[in-house]
Amino acid sequence: MKEEIAGRKPDYGFFSRLTYGVGEIFGGGCFVIINAFFIVFLTNALGMNPALAGTIPMIGKIWDAVTDPIMGNIVERTSSKYGPKRFYILVGSIASGIMFVLIWVDIHASSMIANYIYYMLMYCLFNTAFTVLSVPYNGLLPDMMDDYAMRAKFSNVRMIFSTLGAMICGLVPGMIINPTNDASLYIKCGILFGVIFFICSIIVFFGTWERQKEPVKMTLGESFTQAASVFRSRSFLIFLGLYLFGQGGMDFISGMAVYYVEHTLGAYNDSVNYYLPILAVMMVSQLIGMLIFGPVMRKTSKKKAIVIAAPVRLIGVLGLFAFSHHGAPLIPILLLAALIGLGNAGSLTGIFAIMADMTDVDELITSVRRPGIVPSMATFIRKIASGFSVAIIGFMLSAVNYSEELAKAGLDQTAATQHGIGICFILAPAILSALLLICALLFPVTDKEFNLVQKEVARRKGDEAGEATEEEKQILKKVTGFEYDDLWKKENAGLKNNKAI
Repeated sequence: MKEEIAGRKPDYGFFSRLTYGVGEIFGGGCFVIINAFFIVFLTNALGMNPALAGTIPMIGKIWDAVTDPIMGNIVERTSSKYGPKRFYILVGSIASGIMFVLIWVDIHASSMIANYIYYMLMYCLFNTAFTVLSVPYNGLLPDMMDDYAMRAKFSNVRMIFSTLGAMICGLVPGMIINPTNDASLYIKCGILFGVIFFICSIIVFFGTWERQKEPVKMTLGESFTQAASVFRSRSFLIFLGLYLFGQGGMDFISGMAVYYVEHTLGAYNDSVNYYLPILAVMMVSQLIGMLIFGPVMRKTSKKKAIVIAAPVRLIGVLGLFAFSHHGAPLIPILLLAALIGLGNAGSLTGIFAIMADMTDVDELITSVRRPGIVPSMATFIRKIASGFSVAIIGFMLSAVNYSEELAKAGLDQTAATQHGIGICFILAPAILSALLLICALLFPVTDKEFNLVQKEVARRKGDEAGEATEEEKQILKKVTGFEYDDLWKKENAGLKNNKAI
């Protein structure tokens, strides 16, 4: 029976990789803008207390704890002539583009409570709209192709676009938003990038395809049981560490960068602005790193890219200790920024390539193919990392006595506050880089283990003859965390064994 395809005809050439990967300009770019400028907008332009401002993203991510697993199950239960994932990518591209604009609107509220409620509500609505887009997008690749190496190629292009998005979304707002206490500059960026993100997402809809399959038959109330079952996979738990520490480290760097350059270096003004060259060098080196780590990943393994990249980022971050003061020379800071960019590149390349493979491991455990639910939980962790890192940044700024009154007036912070910002900017991503390396060394899946997972899935389906050897059973136990005889059971997915799917 011929497999039914929704969308354009499958084509694994370079154009298809572009139309798939361009969607990551939104995913990679919007959080650069939000992490770098949202709290700055709230504190410097609106005069909100930094600790209070930091709780808005945190509340938004708690809301994601509800919406992400539900969205994953909604995708699995949906039937559409466009393909369920592509259908929600279409809907999400419109909704998230609009909501991205609304989080930057200055409502000129008379009280800080009204300001807080508005931005908390808009941030939660933006996260919901982005969930509608990102969950199916993250789950699309496994339903486009099965090949391990080809998935790596598509993921590598996606990460290149992520870096391009980060470059554009870091540099352009930095050119427009100066000074940082002018609220009208933020909405200009919001409108500009809301349109760009919509265009990129709609290209994904028209430029990709999806294998049609029967919707999973489950009630919406099973969303949380199903979502929780994903965490029973040993590989997925370690992958979450990779995702959390890899992305969290980047979030701290982007989230503290404006404060670090403006106050610790004293170089974010009309006469001297280190922010743009530092960010430019970091992003260019990250883009070059994508081109380097792609072939490294294909010739070795996806985890190897992270094992190499994490120490590189750690060295770059720690090196900034020697130059975190007013009047510091720009050249050594740029060299260290280049190292950080290379480290980010290897981390991103490996993490997103690994994400697509977690669906296959989950299928071996549960006997259910869940390309929507599995990445939805990874997306949830990504948002948790982003939200809590922003919240922690707010608390750190409050702890070092950052004054929103001085910031709104365009005045310098105290010397102790400037020094404290520098320590926070360096120490947090350094710790997360070390934890990323530990998780990468522990991660149990390379191409050898992945091929064995696919082989065992084929055995369980009756598509391949033979029995697993004792060595293979031990490898599968290491990968899944389950005894061999306990694999391929629907109850592992939070479903009764006889439940129809």
